[in-house]
Amino acid sequence: MTPDHNDLWFLPLGGTGEIGMNLNLYGHDGQWLMVDCGVTFPKPGRIAADGTVHHRGEPPVQMADPAFIADRREQLAGLVITHAHEDHVGAVPYLWPMLQCPVYTSRFTAEILRRKLAEFDLLHRVPIIEVNTGEEKQIGPFSVQWLALTHSIPDPNALMIRTPQGNIFHSGDWKLDDQPLVGHGYSPRTFTDLAEEGVAAMVCDSTNATVKGHSLSEAALHKGLLDAVRSAEGRVVVTCFGSNIARLHTLAGIARETGRYMGLLGRSLINMSGAAKAAGIWDRADELINPSHLGYLPREEVLAVATGSQGEPRTALRRLAMGNHPDFELEAGDTVIFSARAIPGNEEAIAALISRLKELGVRVITAEDAGVPIHASGHPAQEELETMYRWVKPNLAIPVHGEMEHMETNADIARACGVPRTLVGRDGDLFMIRPVPGIRRQVVETGRLGWEKQELVRVY
Repeated sequence: MTPDHNDLWFLPLGGTGEIGMNLNLYGHDGQWLMVDCGVTFPKPGRIAADGTVHHRGEPPVQMADPAFIADRREQLAGLVITHAHEDHVGAVPYLWPMLQCPVYTSRFTAEILRRKLAEFDLLHRVPIIEVNTGEEKQIGPFSVQWLALTHSIPDPNALMIRTPQGNIFHSGDWKLDDQPLVGHGYSPRTFTDLAEEGVAAMVCDSTNATVKGHSLSEAALHKGLLDAVRSAEGRVVVTCFGSNIARLHTLAGIARETGRYMGLLGRSLINMSGAAKAAGIWDRADELINPSHLGYLPREEVLAVATGSQGEPRTALRRLAMGNHPDFELEAGDTVIFSARAIPGNEEAIAALISRLKELGVRVITAEDAGVPIHASGHPAQEELETMYRWVKPNLAIPVHGEMEHMETNADIARACGVPRTLVGRDGDLFMIRPVPGIRRQVVETGRLGWEKQELVRVY
C-alpha cells in the first residue's frame, strides 16, 4: 500500500481512539512522514494493602506496533516530534532501530530526546535536526512548518504540512494560554493566515472536547498554590507532572514568597529541569537546593516537588508515603498538594496513595477539593476548539488523541463551526484526504509492543 502523487493520506497507528502512544503517518507521492512516536503505560491492576500497584502481567512500558512502516522504512522520509511528553516522544529509543530515519524537533524536545537515547546507547546514531518555531523543512515530498502553540510543556508545536495535493494542519497537543509563563506563546494571526492559504484537513487534539468553556491559564494557579503553601505548618510536598516547567516556575516563586527552600524529588523532574536549563528556558531566579539537604532543614522551610501524582509505583511520592525515601520522612502535620488531575484508569492507585498519606497524619489537598484552582489542563476545551476551527477554516476535520466519545464531540464542534466534512475513525483506518475524502476501515493491522527484560515483545 503506497500512496501515489495524487494521494494525500493520514494513517494513525496509535493515539486515535485512545489517549497515549501517539504514532501518526502521512502518505504522499510514494513516501511517508511520521509525526510523534510515544509510549503508554498499562492500567493498574490490584492495589495491595500497602498501596503497591500490581499490574496484570503486562510490560510496564508499551507503544504502538510500527510494523507497517518498519516494513517500508525505505519510504519513511522522517520523523517529526511535536513536543516532549512521553506519549509523543517516549517510544523513539525503543523503535528507532526499526525505523532508522532522521528526527526533527524543537530544541527543548531534542534535549529530552538526547537523554533518552543516551540510556540506549543510541545518542550518536540517531540524526536529530533541531528546528526553530516558524521554520520550514522539506522532508521528502512534505514541506513541514513548525507553528507556535501552548501546552503544559515548553516549546510545543503544531505543524503545517504542505504538499502539491493540499495542506494539512496537525495540531499536536495544545491549548490557548495567553500567559504560559515559560516558552513561546501563540499568535492568532498564525492560524488565520493558514485559512487564507487553504487547509485541506485539520487533524486535531480531542482530549478535552467534552469539557465546556476555556482551559485555565498557568498564570491563574499562583493564588491557589500560594494559599495552600502559606497555610501549611510543616513540610510541603507538591506533586505534579514533571514536564510542566511553568508549574515549577510558579512553585519556585512561591518558595521565595513563603521563605521555603525548593528541591526536586524524582528522576523525571530532575531530568526535565536539566533540559530546560540546557535549552535556555529555565528562569535563573528559580533556584533549587540539593534534595539531599531537605531532611536537614526545619520542616517549615521545606517545599519539595515530587513525582508520583498518578500513584505510580517507585516514584518519589510513593516512597515518601511508604517511609523509604532517602532524603526525608513525612510526618504528621506535613502537607501534600496534588497539583494534577487523575489520568483515567489511575483513580484507584491515587486513592490508595492518598489513603496511605492520611494514615501518616499528612494533610492532603487535591485539585478537586481545593477552593481555588491549583491545576490547569494542557488541552483545549470546547471554546478553544471552536476558536481554532474558525481561525483555520479547514475543509475536513479529523479528530484524534482521544477516545471515541471525545473524538465524536470534537467532530460535532467542527461541524457547528462550519467545517464541511468530518471523518472519525481509529488506529489502522486509512483517512483519504485527496483526491476524494473518505475512510477505508482497518486496512492496517495495529497492536502494541511492550518493553520487558530489555527486549520488545508483542502485547496484542
